[in-house]
Amino acid sequence: MVSNTHSPTTHLLYLHGFRSSPQSAKAQKVARRVREKHPEVVWWCPQLPPSPALAMQMLLQGTADWPARTTTVIGSSLGGFYARGFCLQKNCRAALFNPAVYPARDLAQYIGEQTTWHDPEEHFFFQPEFVTELIQQQSTIERLSPLHPATAERLFAIVAKGDEVLDWREMLGFCQGGTVRLLPGGDHAISDFDDHMDALFEFLNLAG
Repeated sequence: MVSNTHSPTTHLLYLHGFRSSPQSAKAQKVARRVREKHPEVVWWCPQLPPSPALAMQMLLQGTADWPARTTTVIGSSLGGFYARGFCLQKNCRAALFNPAVYPARDLAQYIGEQTTWHDPEEHFFFQPEFVTELIQQQSTIERLSPLHPATAERLFAIVAKGDEVLDWREMLGFCQGGTVRLLPGGDHAISDFDDHMDALFEFLNLAG
């Protein structure tokens, strides 16, 4: 059972993963439920730039007037890493789906030209300096985590032991203190995401 003693979410930010986009299945499902059942909620799911520094700058500037108490950020994979950093800087709640824990380490092998999952015709270049930017963001997370520790009310996570991309043990440590739905199997995409939608919206304190 997810605690919903906090205020209902009024502003919701969704961050997609590496090579992904706002067209991801999970983003679309959350957007559809917000649109149909909670149209009063401010929803933003931007296309993130390849530069981690520019991505975080865009997010903080774009949500500068959002109320921290009723803002929640959702992040999947690399977006989960960004979401953890964002919630620590914004001092808001976060929901993480198979979050990347050490993206500087894991994405160093992807330096060069890449394509997006949802549009193979769309190309972008992952620069070497982007790895340095991820290291800097990791330092920010480590510095701010003791000041705003994760609690069951402030952080919700779905972690799949069957994730074929990321180590579930690292993810579990990254989400320590929060409410974690640890799946015995599953995959990186969380293909059974529909089964977890109610728990997510309970965490958001958005009934229905």
